[in-house]
Amino acid sequence: MTPRPRPDTFSTTDVRGPTHDAPVGRPRLSIVVPTYCEAENVAPTITAIDAALTGISWEIIFVDDDSPDGTVETVRSFGEHDGRVRVIRRIGRRGLAGAVIEGMLASAADTVAVIDADLQHDEKLLPKMLENIEADQADLVIATRYAQSGAADAGFSKLRQNASTFATRLTNLLLRTNVSDPMSGFFMIRRDAIDKIAPNLTTGGFKLLLDILASAPAGLKIAEVPYQFRPRQLGKSKLDALVIADFLGLLLSKLSGNSISPRFFLFAFVGATGLVVHLATLRAALTTTHIPFNAAQLAAAFVAMTSNFFLNNALTFRDRRLTGIGAFKGLLSFYLVCSVGTLANVGVAELIYLRDASWWRAGIAGALMAAVFNYAVSSMLTWRK
Repeated sequence: MTPRPRPDTFSTTDVRGPTHDAPVGRPRLSIVVPTYCEAENVAPTITAIDAALTGISWEIIFVDDDSPDGTVETVRSFGEHDGRVRVIRRIGRRGLAGAVIEGMLASAADTVAVIDADLQHDEKLLPKMLENIEADQADLVIATRYAQSGAADAGFSKLRQNASTFATRLTNLLLRTNVSDPMSGFFMIRRDAIDKIAPNLTTGGFKLLLDILASAPAGLKIAEVPYQFRPRQLGKSKLDALVIADFLGLLLSKLSGNSISPRFFLFAFVGATGLVVHLATLRAALTTTHIPFNAAQLAAAFVAMTSNFFLNNALTFRDRRLTGIGAFKGLLSFYLVCSVGTLANVGVAELIYLRDASWWRAGIAGALMAAVFNYAVSSMLTWRK
């Protein structure tokens, strides 16, 4: 009797096509495909990869962030007919980088490729990338949209192209990555290399390759292969303006030598916008109403805390985003956390000021204390995992 597949392992091809038994032995190449709401792209992705890797044994691992559109169910239905494909369903975890890391660490081959499910990456490049690694010419091969004959014009809007170009230049300047496309989501790496780098990687955000480049040990051999970036045909892009903040948080974290997390940088950035909101609200209250200063200050504080909560919910903790009644409860807990943080701010500032009459040092110390306290406690209480 043929054994039933494990419940966490599924395969994918067109259910009306031929059946593929589970591959014998280890595959030469594992392909990791992170997904969220990509049900209609599952079949085209598998078909394209199958055609591109003729003669090469492979496996494909879809890593899905619990899509509500039935992506996992679609993969499972296809997978009943092809033992080369698996799916990992992530519950309570979000983030492209984290999904890719999980898929890479679950791979069976000595070489792992990462490719999107939106069909914008040219899967026909995979054999050439694999040849580079197996010939020991590279440990990491990046499919680049910008070097030599590569191009991103077809798949990018002008705004996204300009933003990507600026991010590339900034990254190469600050982190000395020295590659043409550190933002690429299409690359291939030796499995033993990713095993060594993985403990230093950040699971949040979208720019995993940048993190790999910044975290890799000296001597990692890197090659680049140009390709034409294609426009998305099905589904919706997951990139938005918040990705810019994710990128900056990661960049600052790497500049700090990983001593400060990208999430804390985003939390601090939101806190800075809260100061602007506080001052604007205070001025408006004092100039348009006749309420006393203390009442205006209290109102401004609550407006700023409310603004900070919703910005942090959308940006800093987007992988733990609260919705519905959970968002309301989270807002109340955030008010409580920030109120205690304000007391910590005043207490620390006063203590410093008594020992050092420099008001600005005392003010900065108090503000930093409040920021660290608010971040630590809100991470555990408001946006707990």
